[in-house]
Amino acid sequence: MNPTAILLATFLLSIAGLFAFIWSLRKGLFDADAGGARTIFAQGEIGHVEDPAADAGQAHTLQRDARVLGPTTAAELAAREAADRSSAQPAFALFTYAIVWLIVASLAGLVSSLKLHWPELLDQYGWLTFGRLRTLHLNAVAYGWAPQALLGLAIWMLPRLLRTPLIGARFVLVGALIWNAGLVAGLIAIAFGLSAGLEWLEIPWQVGGLFAFGGMLIGLPMVFTLRRKRVHHLYVSVWYIGAALFWFPVLYLVAKVPGVHFGIEMATMNWWFGHNVLGLFYTPLSIAAVYYFLPKIIGRPVQSYNLSLLGFWTLAFFYGQVGAHHLIGGPVPEWLITLSIVQSVMMVIPVIAFSLNMHLTLRGNFDALRHSYSLRFIFFGAVMYTLASLQGTFEALRSVNAVTHFTHFTVAHAHLGMYGFVSMVAFGGIYFALPRVLDLRWPRPHLIALHFWLVVAGFLFYLVTLSVGGVLQGLALLDPARPFMDSVAVTLPWLQGRSLGGALMTAGHLVFAWHFFLAVRATAWRTRVQSLPLNVTG
Repeated sequence: MNPTAILLATFLLSIAGLFAFIWSLRKGLFDADAGGARTIFAQGEIGHVEDPAADAGQAHTLQRDARVLGPTTAAELAAREAADRSSAQPAFALFTYAIVWLIVASLAGLVSSLKLHWPELLDQYGWLTFGRLRTLHLNAVAYGWAPQALLGLAIWMLPRLLRTPLIGARFVLVGALIWNAGLVAGLIAIAFGLSAGLEWLEIPWQVGGLFAFGGMLIGLPMVFTLRRKRVHHLYVSVWYIGAALFWFPVLYLVAKVPGVHFGIEMATMNWWFGHNVLGLFYTPLSIAAVYYFLPKIIGRPVQSYNLSLLGFWTLAFFYGQVGAHHLIGGPVPEWLITLSIVQSVMMVIPVIAFSLNMHLTLRGNFDALRHSYSLRFIFFGAVMYTLASLQGTFEALRSVNAVTHFTHFTVAHAHLGMYGFVSMVAFGGIYFALPRVLDLRWPRPHLIALHFWLVVAGFLFYLVTLSVGGVLQGLALLDPARPFMDSVAVTLPWLQGRSLGGALMTAGHLVFAWHFFLAVRATAWRTRVQSLPLNVTG
């Protein structure tokens, strides 16, 4: 099997996607009315804000600033409650797994960061060396926290988007168990030094296939539920969710096929997967969440449904080959590098379409950011998506890549996407969804504010220090008059800043996990009290 042929085949599939986009234009899916933007609202619900994470005062202020157009329909709201109940158990299971892995990944990442300027820390244990611990951190985020948080949100959103109860919730529960069994086995293998040696693909293929199988099981309820849909138009979030659930198993299985990829072909396939799992799995799920939660919180449909569909098809068309810019300077075909750079630049189109749409939707409603922490998380994530994508476009250029390649700047850029965008959207989505899942408001809303400010302050400090340190490192490496150790010494104060930022982020994650535990405990206590028999005396 020739990896180049596989890459060309994916490019042809992207072209097919472009033709499907043109077909949608001719079939009127881009009509001027764009009524599909109102699919997520019940009749008369436009103008009614919804933020289950807001306290009574915040909810009152949000609603006061909104323009109510009419009364809601009780029957439709009752149907939505039934839809929420149908997805509550699988969504809760995925949220729980995700938060456990968030804490594991955070602690592993913080210790890894400390080791960069405190190398003797915990150096007496092989599995706590930097090489293994940093890999444990990456995989706990890439296959533990991020996908399960986003898949939990997707499973929870689907019944609402299709206005029908979720069909096949047990497949999600079984798929999540298989997924996490594979992750536990894979992390144990990495801890003992058994690794494939490819970034994002370190878990041995013997257990990695469980991700693809578990992911397919988690995706089955979408197929079953689509057959029972009660909407005339599929909202754009459904497009993104469906694409992500289809793309991930394909990406992972192609990348992990044993005995196929060798040498430079393996490196090419490695970064084909490494970039596509971000752009064609995490990104679509995150954008789907933004397109649902942001309009719901402010009670206003997305401004331009046409732009949302344009963003979807151009993402599908242009993202497939951007990963090869990680191999600039390597022994790979020059045309492949150039194709990657061109498509990286063309990614400006879906990014601008998304960013402009979010700005136009929030226009006149920015004051809602003061009163909704769910919206703050989601809006912050949307802004970071814009910055990460535009930064990635410039980083793909050969002149910029010459400075940033093989430096800490690349690590900062990766966190801009995976944390600033994906994780922040996931936080906001969970804050919105969990009260509906548990049928209970968050017990201590002030902890949401504390979580937000801790992770924002930590992330920005992390991003700035690591970016500056990375640029200085790259300039030192390019200067032939300076010894190599200068490029190491110049990064030390910036690496200490990275650890400080990571510590703040970890503290925020602990606050988030504690608040989640308090909510679950309150639900369990309420259930226990309701189940007690009533003693009638007298």
